[in-house]
Amino acid sequence: MKSPVTAIRLPLRPGREYESRFDREPSTLKMLAIPIASIMFGSMVTTLPVFTAQPLLPPFGLLMFLAWRLMRPGLLPVWSGVPFGLFDDIFSGQPFGSAGLLWSLAMLTVEIIDSRAIWRDHLQDWLIASLLIAAALLGGLWIASLAHAAPSPVVLLPQIMLSILLYPLVVRICARLDSWRLAT
Repeated sequence: MKSPVTAIRLPLRPGREYESRFDREPSTLKMLAIPIASIMFGSMVTTLPVFTAQPLLPPFGLLMFLAWRLMRPGLLPVWSGVPFGLFDDIFSGQPFGSAGLLWSLAMLTVEIIDSRAIWRDHLQDWLIASLLIAAALLGGLWIASLAHAAPSPVVLLPQIMLSILLYPLVVRICARLDSWRLAT
């Protein structure tokens, strides 16, 4: 007659019981705070001491804002362009309210495109973001020229080109943050 096999149980550390990762909801704070903090941090990057004769540093706040909006359509409400733009105005040195207006117009443009388009891929998102980045930078120059004499729009070409070329990298950063945001 065979002896019954007994299972060996290892003692668990007190307070360290196993918790299943299935059917757990991600933290609501984490779900909301990561996109907001990344956009605000992107706006604060313009305070870095970069000295050039012409504008060269891309508007990272706008790039993060567009990347989150184009990557996750329902994440940011339509009105979110106003507070994020006003926060960006504090750090960018533009006339207060200019980015609030321009970012809101960019958000409305993306909403109109989303309501009319059947599908979009990465290249279409890049084209949409490129046009909106160029329009926002040129619009900011125009608004600043209302207050004082502004240089020719040709001065913005290096900044526009660098911003357009860095957009895929910003989307990649947002995708990494999004996967971390959704992880439980």
